[in-house]
Amino acid sequence: MPSFFSKFLSMFGGASAPAAPKESEPREYAGYRVFATPIREGAQFRLAGRIEKDADGEVLVRSFIRADVFTNEADAEEYTFRKAEQIIEQSRSTLFTDGKPTGSI
Repeated sequence: MPSFFSKFLSMFGGASAPAAPKESEPREYAGYRVFATPIREGAQFRLAGRIEKDADGEVLVRSFIRADVFTNEADAEEYTFRKAEQIIEQSRSTLFTDGKPTGSI
């Protein structure tokens, strides 16, 4: 009987580990490339993405994950692009000033 309940609960995301994010086609915004990489968590998708910028022949990358979750992947992708645009607008001058090629925001 316990195996029935564990299978039943796993159908609703109770015990499953997050799946690897699927990467979208990049969108250009204000000189940056934005990738939506929603993370599947059970039956939901967590908002996650990456912002890239070319500087002096090097690709600088900032990744972000937010608490927002969505019931379908398309909504998660669209809101990821919106969040990335907001991040760029709010911290454009300081987004890559730490000198590190990769990081999280």
